[in-house]
Parts: sequence; C-alpha cells; structure tokens
Amino acid sequence: MLKRLFVSAAVAAGCLASALSAQAEPEFTFLLEHVLGPKATSQTQFLKPWAKRIEEQSDGRIKIEIYPAMSLGGKPTELYNHIRDGGVDMGWSALGYTPGVYPRSEVFELPFVHTGSAAVTNQAIQDIYAEYLSQDFDDIKPLLIHVHTGQALFTTNKNIQTLEDVKGMKLRAPSRTGAWMLESWGAEPVSMPVPDLPQALSLGVVDGALIPHEVAIPFKIPDITKYAIEGANGVRFGTLVFMFAMNKDRYEALPDDLKKVIDDNSGANIAVEMGNAWDAIEPRGEEIFAKSGEVVELSQAETDKFEAKADEVIDRWIAEMNSKGVDGAAIVKAAREAIAKYSK
Repeated sequence: MLKRLFVSAAVAAGCLASALSAQAEPEFTFLLEHVLGPKATSQTQFLKPWAKRIEEQSDGRIKIEIYPAMSLGGKPTELYNHIRDGGVDMGWSALGYTPGVYPRSEVFELPFVHTGSAAVTNQAIQDIYAEYLSQDFDDIKPLLIHVHTGQALFTTNKNIQTLEDVKGMKLRAPSRTGAWMLESWGAEPVSMPVPDLPQALSLGVVDGALIPHEVAIPFKIPDITKYAIEGANGVRFGTLVFMFAMNKDRYEALPDDLKKVIDDNSGANIAVEMGNAWDAIEPRGEEIFAKSGEVVELSQAETDKFEAKADEVIDRWIAEMNSKGVDGAAIVKAAREAIAKYSK
C-alpha cells in the first residue's frame, strides 16, 4: 500500500511538472531586430532590460528574441519595411535610415532644437507626439520615439577650432537634415549607415563623422580618429531620432491584458528611463576617447557661428513641410517649447 502511495505521488508530481512546463510555454514569441551590435547601448541598456520586463510582467506569456546587427537579414535601411510588413515583430532603428518616411519627427533632428539631454527631449517628444508627430507612424505601432544625447564631430586628423575649418571636409551625415546642416557649414555630407563608418574612416572615404560617444565606443571609433569636437559647454551638433516599434497586426492580436503590458512599457512610461541611459554613457565615452585622442570644446563665439547656420536648415525644413501642407513652423515652435519646459 505504501509503495502504491509513493508511485501515485510520483505520478502526480510528474503530471504537475508537465502542467507547469506546459503553462510556462509562451503564448507569443516575438522577434526583435535592430541595426547595431550586441554591445551597443541600444541593446545592453534598453532592449534587453525592456524585453526582460515584458517577459516578467506577462508571466512568461510573451517571449522576446533579440537579433542585433540585422542578423535576420537585410540592411538597416530595410528594417522599417520589415516591421511594417511583418518580417519581424518588433524593431529598433534610426528614422534617418528611411528618409522622408517620418518628415514631422525630423523636427528634433534640426540643429540646436535638441539642447543636449536625451531625457529632456524624450519627454518633449511624448508631449507633442499626438498632435504633431503621430501621422508619421500610421503603418506601425510605435513603442517609443526617442533621441540619443547628441552628436560630436569626430575627425581622423583635423583639429576643428572654427567654422571655417570645416569647409570642404567630407563628413558622414547621420540623417537627411544632418546632411543639410553639414552643407550649411560648407562641408560635403556623405550618408551611410553607422556600421559602414569604421571602414570609411580607415580608408579615407570620409574625414570625419557626426556621432555620439556611445556609438563611437562599440564601433571603436576612438582607434581611428584623433579629435572629438563639441560646442561650448559640451553642446552637441544635433541628435538623431530613433523608432522602437511593433508590427500593428502583432500588437492587435494580443489580448487586452497583454496589450496593457506593452502599453505600460511604452511611450511616456519609459521615455525618461531610456533618455537617462543614453545621457549617462556619454561622459564615460568622452573619458574613453580622451585616453587616445582629444576632446575639443569650441569657444562660445565659434559655437554661436555654428548655431547661426542652423537658421538656414530650419527655414529649409519649414519650407519643405509647408509645401506638403504641414505647418512646419508650428511644429518647430511646439518642439522648442516642450524642450524648454523639461529643461527647467
């Protein structure tokens, strides 16, 4: 009789284990692809912690598999299409890789609109998103539209001290409006995805590049360049807007309780956290660069000359938006006011 009880208990335990195992199987497995490597800030400080939180808060019903560096195939310029068309379930990329798709959101990439804090600008984006930016994202489900801390000008050999020094240089442009900014300086913009940058710098295809320090670290840019130029008081030369998004059909297929898990970890709920992650790594990047190169801070007088050129770019952008029936000046005003609000 005792032996039978033991056998019954064992069988019951086995059934319970099987039931728990079955229960632990995720209901939804989502593929998340992004454009940078596995050691980039986007993965280590943003996407991995975010995915873990989603899995925990969904009690394991959602599983997220991360594929860095476009490892599921294709080019960075194609990731938007992958998300929209369902080739992947989620993705993270720079809006500049698909120029013209998100015209309104470019407002935060205009020179000297963003003032140097990703946390501040991320909050500003959330403030004006519904009224001014949401039309850009009708084809996908945005999870977070955000920026990095801002771009320094990395150069292979030339120590930039004045606006005049930049003229004629071939410089990597991070975005369409970034190229306009370089043109206003008298430089020659060269557009390319950031994974192509190390080779382009090494071969002299470009003389320098606009990137933040947090991107320079994983791509070993400090090994290739000698100078990192910033404006007075560390002011950066614009920023880049990023899209973290989900396929609309995949999101709509979720039951309401799991949609809530996604929503609770989207938009304004994570904007400051993600901005702080980007802001925190920039000083560390400067320290790393200073070991082999020189971080150059322009005088206030020269910084003012760079900033004066921003009006040309902003006026050009407003005129283009107006030609599309969009009030570009209103978007610029709203963006600047929202940034000023969170800068206080």
